[in-house]
Amino acid sequence: MTFFGFALRPGQSIFDQLVSAAQKAVLSGELERGHPFPSVRALAADLKIHPNTAHKAVQYLIQERWLEMRPGIGTVVAGPPRGQTETRKQLLKEEVSHIVSEAQRVGFELEEIIDAIQRQWIRTQTQREVSQK
Repeated sequence: MTFFGFALRPGQSIFDQLVSAAQKAVLSGELERGHPFPSVRALAADLKIHPNTAHKAVQYLIQERWLEMRPGIGTVVAGPPRGQTETRKQLLKEEVSHIVSEAQRVGFELEEIIDAIQRQWIRTQTQREVSQK
């Protein structure tokens, strides 16, 4: 099972990747306010990660007010906390860093990366407009 776009990538801690994936899912609306969030046990089993890592990530997301505990219900999505501009910038920075590293690794030039991003942006915008009609 793929949990909100979570796919392990080498070079970054599983904790950081899990937290970032959850934050992106909340910011994008994939995980909506009030909806149940998987238990630590479910996260660990589904993602095949150590339960302590799953627990640490969930506790961090609760502490940072992305998630909240509700008695008798469990952990639910609290929605994006205030000041999400900085979080969005940090998440984008992480993604851009990964793209740049991979592009440099296989020998792309900056212009090629920019062109690919522009083409994808236009393609995504077009798809979004078509789906809204």
